[in-house]
Amino acid sequence: MIDPLPELPAEPPTDLPTEQSDPRYSQIDRLPTQQIARLMNQADAAVPAAVAVVIPAISDAIDAICARMSQGGRLLYVGAGTSGRLAVLDASECPPTFGTDPSLVQGVIAGGPEALTRSVEGAEDDAEGGAAAMKDLEVGPLDSVVGVSASGRAPFVLGALAEAAGRGALTVGLSCNDGAPLSAAAEHAIEVVVGPEVVTGSTRLKAGTAQKLVLNMISTISMVKLGRTYGNQMVEMSAMNAKLAGRALRMVRDITGADQETAEAALEAAGGQTKIAVVMIQHGIDADAARALLASHGERLSDVLSG
Repeated sequence: MIDPLPELPAEPPTDLPTEQSDPRYSQIDRLPTQQIARLMNQADAAVPAAVAVVIPAISDAIDAICARMSQGGRLLYVGAGTSGRLAVLDASECPPTFGTDPSLVQGVIAGGPEALTRSVEGAEDDAEGGAAAMKDLEVGPLDSVVGVSASGRAPFVLGALAEAAGRGALTVGLSCNDGAPLSAAAEHAIEVVVGPEVVTGSTRLKAGTAQKLVLNMISTISMVKLGRTYGNQMVEMSAMNAKLAGRALRMVRDITGADQETAEAALEAAGGQTKIAVVMIQHGIDADAARALLASHGERLSDVLSG
C-alpha cells in the first residue's frame, strides 16, 4: 500500500545528508588545483560502495520492471534538474545501444526539453505538472515509472509517482537520503546515501554519480534480461556509422566464425542489423527468413542459435 504524499515545507531541512556541509572541504577555494582534484576523486570513490549496499533493492526493482516490460510495458524515468537530465540521458542511450523503439524507455524532466540545457524556475516544485506528464503519456498498468530525485523530495517527481500509482503502474523511487518521501511514495525504494557533497548541496556530484550508476543498472540489466543482447554483445545495434559498422562486423565474425567477406555480405543484406546477419549465416537463410525465425523465438538470438 502506497502512503499518501506528505506535505513538504517550502525549504528542504538542512539535516538532509545531501544538504549538509562537510568540514573536510570547507576551504577548497584556497587549495591548489591538484589537491582539490584529489579530494573530489576520493569523495567519488565512495559512491560505488554506497550503491553496492542497495543492490538487493535495485535487483528487486529490475525484476519487477522486467516482468511488466516482457508484457509490452514501458520504462519511464521522471526527474528534475540534474536528476531529470540523467534520466533523459539514460533513456536516450537505449535505442542506439539496444535497438529499442524510442517510446520503450523514456525520460521526463520537469520543465520539458528546455530544462535539459538551462534551469527552468519553479518546474521542480510543480507536483501537478508531474501528474500531468503521466496523464499525457497515458501511463498504464504495464508501465514502470522510476522517480529520480537526489533529495527524494522533488514535488514534480512525487506528483508523477502518485499519478502513476493511481493508474496501476509499477513505481520505483531513487534518492540519496534515508527515509525520503519518494521512498514512501514508491513500491520499490532505492536510497543510495552518499553523504555531503564537496560543494555543499551540489548534488550533481556524488549524488548524480550514484544515480547514473543505478540508472545504468536498471536499463542495461533490463535489456539483457529481455534478450536484447547475446551474451554481452550488443546484437540489436544497427551499423549506422563507420565505428558501429566495424563493431557489427566484429560481432558477426566472432559469433559465427565467418570470414570477413561473408560477414560483410550478410550485414549488407541485413541492412546493417547484426542479429539478422548472424542468423542468416548460421542457418543459411535470407534476411526475411531470419527476421521471421527470430520473431518466432521472441527475438532472442540465443534461442535461435541453440535451436
